[in-house]
Amino acid sequence: MYKSLAEFIERLESAGELIRIGTPVSSDCEIAEITDRMVKSEGGGKALLFEHTDREFPVITNMMGSERRMAMALGVERLEEISTLIEQLVRQATSPKDSLGDKLRMLPLLGEVAKWFPRKSKRRGACQQVVLTGEEASLDRLPILRSRALDGGRFVTLPMVNTIDPDTGVRNVGMYRMQVFDAHTTGMHWHRHKTGARHFESYKRRGERMPVSVAIGGDPVYTYSATAPMPDNLDEYLLAGMLRHKPVELVKCITNDIYIPADCDFVIEGYVDVHEEPVVEGDFGDHTGFFSLTDLYPRFHVTAITHRRDAIYPATVVGIPPQEDAYISQATERIFLAPIRLVMQPEIIDMTMPVAGTSHNIALLSIATRYTGQAVKVAQGMWSAGQMMFNKYLVLTPADTPLRDAKAIARLIRECSPKRAIIRGEGIYDVLDHATATCGYGGKIALDLTSATEQEWRTPKIANEVSLPKGIEHSAELLDEWSVWMLFADNEAEVRVEELARTNGVECNCIALFDARAKDLSGEELLWLAAANTDPARDVALSSDESTVIVDARPKHPGKAGNPARFPNVVVSDPQTIAKVDTRWPEYGLGDFITSPSKRYCRLLLSDKAEW
Repeated sequence: MYKSLAEFIERLESAGELIRIGTPVSSDCEIAEITDRMVKSEGGGKALLFEHTDREFPVITNMMGSERRMAMALGVERLEEISTLIEQLVRQATSPKDSLGDKLRMLPLLGEVAKWFPRKSKRRGACQQVVLTGEEASLDRLPILRSRALDGGRFVTLPMVNTIDPDTGVRNVGMYRMQVFDAHTTGMHWHRHKTGARHFESYKRRGERMPVSVAIGGDPVYTYSATAPMPDNLDEYLLAGMLRHKPVELVKCITNDIYIPADCDFVIEGYVDVHEEPVVEGDFGDHTGFFSLTDLYPRFHVTAITHRRDAIYPATVVGIPPQEDAYISQATERIFLAPIRLVMQPEIIDMTMPVAGTSHNIALLSIATRYTGQAVKVAQGMWSAGQMMFNKYLVLTPADTPLRDAKAIARLIRECSPKRAIIRGEGIYDVLDHATATCGYGGKIALDLTSATEQEWRTPKIANEVSLPKGIEHSAELLDEWSVWMLFADNEAEVRVEELARTNGVECNCIALFDARAKDLSGEELLWLAAANTDPARDVALSSDESTVIVDARPKHPGKAGNPARFPNVVVSDPQTIAKVDTRWPEYGLGDFITSPSKRYCRLLLSDKAEW
C-alpha cells in the first residue's frame, strides 16, 4: 500500500487521476466550490491538489471521488477483490470444524489475520517530525475549509478521531466533523448513537478528563477505515491492516497516551473536559444535501499539533449528491456485503444503496425467499444491524434481480400491489435526518417486491387532458415506467391528492407531491428530495382504497403538528463565491468551464439562512 498520502497522490497523478492547481486559492469557500463542480462532473472528475492555499500547507480534495480512485485508495483494481477476500475469510472462520484436519487448515488463516493487527512502536513517527505545543499549537496554521458561506465556521471534514474506552481499553477510530471555534478549540460532533459518544459518557460517569487524538492524512486506507461500519469494540486499524496487507504502525502521542498511525500527515492532540458545558456547533452543509442545524456538542481542547515536514491536508466536500462520500459508501456496500450475507442475513444475495439515498435513506436488496414472511424477517433484521438501523426506505426484490438496472426495479414496482407490498416499522434515525419530529427516531417502510409478478397489477393511465387547480402542476414523466404520478404545489397549499387522481382518471401505484420549486429536477434528484424530506410514518399513506401510495415530499413547515421544530435549507454556495470561481476558472487549469451546481439548486431555497 502507500507509505504516505504524498505517495498516493503520486500514484493518482501517474494514473491521470489528479489535477494540480498552482494558482493561489482560498480555503474560505473557494476550494469547496471548485471541488463541488469537479465531483459532480462525469464519473466524479479528478482529484484536486491545491498547491498554494492561504495557509502553509497544500490541500487535496476529491481523492476518493470516483470508482477508480476509491479502488486505488484501497490498493486494488476492483473493489470486488476485497469483498471476495472477506467472503473467503468469513466462510473459513464460520464453517464447521469437526476434524483435526479441519482445525489445522485454519492455522494459515489465523497466521494471516495475526499479521494485520496494529503494532506499537517506541520511536517517533513521520507524523511527529514537527511538534507544536502550547500557543504554537494553533489550528490557524492548517488550511481547514469553510465550505459554504452559511456554515458556522471552518470544519475538519476528514478527521480520524481516536478515543479509548476507559472501562475496557478498546480503541475507536471514528469520523466526526470538528468545527473550529478558535485557534485552540473545536466542537466534537459525536452523534448519540456513535462509539465516540459512548466513550464520552463513560468518562463522564468516572468524572475523568477524556483524552482525544485526531489523525489526518496518511495512507488513505486509514481514512476509509474510520468511516467503515465496524462492529463496536473491533479495531478500525485491524481493518486497515487487512486492506493494506500489513499492520498499521502506531506511535504514542506527545501529550496523551493514545497511539496513532506513524505515517499520517497531521495529529491534533487534546482532550474533552467532561465537566464543561456543551457548546453550540453548526450550522453545516451536510452530506444529506441539507444543512445540519446548530446543536450542543462537547468542546475539544488542543494540547499539541504534530505533522510531517511535507504534510498535505486532505479534505472532503459534502452537500447535494453526488459527492465524494457516495463513492466511499459504494465501497462499503461491496466490502461489507459478505459478512452481512454469511453471518447476519444469509438470504441476501446482493445489496446497493443508491446515491440519491445519501448512504442510509434508501437501500435495495435482492433476497432468496423460501417461506412466507421472510421479507419481513429480513427487513426487521436489517433495521437492527449496525448503521443499517438508520435506513428509512428498504426495497426487497427477488434473488435474480439486477439491482443496478433501473428498468428491472421499475418493472417490479409497476407490477406490485402497494397494499400487500408495504411493510411498516419504526426505529432509529441518523440524527442528521431533518424530516422527523423526534430527533433520531421515526418511521420506516420496506417494499416487498419478492413476489411482485404474482400480485394484482394494473396498467398505469391518465386522462388525455389533465385538469388541475391553479397553483398545482403535474408531470407524468415517470407514470408509464415507474407507475408514479408527480404533483407540484406550494408548501402551504392543501392538495386533495385522491380527488385530483379521480378527476383526471389517474391509476398508478404512487402519487408523489413535491414543492413547486422542484418542478424541473430530474427523477434522481426528486428521489433524493423525497427520501430526505419524508418521515414514512407521517408522510407516506395509502389511498382510501389502498391501491395507491401517496407521498408528501414537500418541505415541512416548522411548528405545525407532527412536523419537526426546525427545517433546514438545501446546501448551495453563495452568489459571491460562485461569481469568484466563474471569473477565475481559466486560472485553475481545469479545462472546459463547469457551471456551478448551486445555480441549479438555489431554486429550492426557502430562505436566505441555513434554517427555514
